Amino acid sequence: QVQVAESGGGSVQAGGSLRLSCAASGYTDCMAWFRQAPGKEREGVAFIYDLKGETSYADSVKGRFTISRDNAKNTVYLEMSSLKPEDTAMYVCAAGRSPVDGCFSGPQWYSYWGQGTQVTVSS
Repeated sequence: QVQVAESGGGSVQAGGSLRLSCAASGYTDCMAWFRQAPGKEREGVAFIYDLKGETSYADSVKGRFTISRDNAKNTVYLEMSSLKPEDTAMYVCAAGRSPVDGCFSGPQWYSYWGQGTQVTVSS
């Protein structure tokens, strides 16, 4: 069982930046950030596959968000810049062990989830 816990959310004006952190109690090769806004479906935002150092992003955040991990600390980060009001959501960290050579983007592939941290971007 792996426990994950997010931190770093908050309120920021459009164009600003935030860094989210996700501390995990154990190692998994795939870690991801999802987000969910009221009335919208959960969206996979960023994914990182440790065994190859591969990252992938939703089109809506490409060029603005960066996911990284520090294995010494079992921590994953999400650097968010040029934030927009439409980025407002609960951001949730997820961890999973991939059955293939890479990470899937669907939430069903992640077994361990945090409680989430709220990000609010005002215009």
